[in-house]
Amino acid sequence: MNRIFLSVLFFSIVISSYAQETFRATSSITVSGRLKSPKTFSWAEIRNFKVYSIGDVAITNHKGEAKGTAKDLSGILLRDLLQGIALDAENPKVLSEYYFTCQATDGYKVVYSWNELFNTAIGNSVYIVVSKDNQPADTLNESILMISTQDVHTGRRYVKNLQSIMVRRTE
Repeated sequence: MNRIFLSVLFFSIVISSYAQETFRATSSITVSGRLKSPKTFSWAEIRNFKVYSIGDVAITNHKGEAKGTAKDLSGILLRDLLQGIALDAENPKVLSEYYFTCQATDGYKVVYSWNELFNTAIGNSVYIVVSKDNQPADTLNESILMISTQDVHTGRRYVKNLQSIMVRRTE
């Protein structure tokens, strides 16, 4: 009986530790891939960009069901962060072939095309969040957040603990 109890207790602790595992907080974003040279942005560098007041954003899942509200957000435009990075493109015509894969520490990925960020209104609404609930984002468990406020289903591209952006070109 004691062995069964200990086995169940051990199994419960192991399962509980996996279920309660928190994501690794991020303190920088590395941009790499099809670039002249990779770049890592620290929190201090991220805060040097123009900060926009975003306000409250309802977070919805892929079915449009409410999952919560991200409140009192402010952030920088992803486009502004990427603007100063030289892509490895032989001419401007091929920029339409480029896309950005944004990845969190847990492996979650979202994709934006170069045209989407630099040639449509979506580019005016994709933010790296620098504060949430009037708290600096680097003090939150979610750390570096990214959100696209114009998406119909905002939760699909609400990235927590963003760690890297891979620049690629279609084949």
